[in-house]
Amino acid sequence: MNIIINGGSRGIGAALVKVFSTDLKNKIIVTGRNKPALKKLASEAEHGNVIVYSIDLEVFDNENDSFLKFVQNGIKTVDILINNAGALIKKDFMDINMDEARKMMETNFWGIASVIRVLKPLMKKGSHIVNISSMGGFQGSSKFKGMSFYSASKAALSCLSECLAVEFSESGIYVNCLALGSVQTKMFAKAFPGHKASVSADEIARFIADFAINGKKFFNGKILPVSLSTP
Repeated sequence: MNIIINGGSRGIGAALVKVFSTDLKNKIIVTGRNKPALKKLASEAEHGNVIVYSIDLEVFDNENDSFLKFVQNGIKTVDILINNAGALIKKDFMDINMDEARKMMETNFWGIASVIRVLKPLMKKGSHIVNISSMGGFQGSSKFKGMSFYSASKAALSCLSECLAVEFSESGIYVNCLALGSVQTKMFAKAFPGHKASVSADEIARFIADFAINGKKFFNGKILPVSLSTP
């Protein structure tokens, strides 16, 4: 399969790359902001089936054409797209400045929406888009101080997933959204110091990988809570 993972330089994204790269038949393009970390991931892939592209989704629109050409040259078509990239700045609503707020919205929503627009023509019937959201953006879930803009950006991504499942149904493309609870990553540790998540990045990566392959048999246009605890 041809797989693209956005936000793969660390945490859940990096763990996902490792899961998929163990299968010789997979070819993976992984994006992220940390070029050395991406190169390290590619060098560690035992089958040499990981290609890296360094990009910041906050300014993705500046590289639409170059990214599309890179993907076309590397894999031509896309079977699975996992949008895992995210930015989190934890500050109270009245304290956060609008540049920080926009950074989260650009990375967590607008950038991902732009990636989908660019790659949709390369997807065929049966392709699966999996957007990684958060329980913070899941309606009715517990909310936490300092997370208003982050949660709102993830809620927007969740709603977009429902809408695109309808719009892309004529093309046979599936779109689902996983709203993750607490996962032990550097981002989680920074946002909730002193808390210990019950799920590791490796554990959730195995779940997401299986869902990306098989979830479309059972779900389309769904926002699925994947959470044991928040935080």
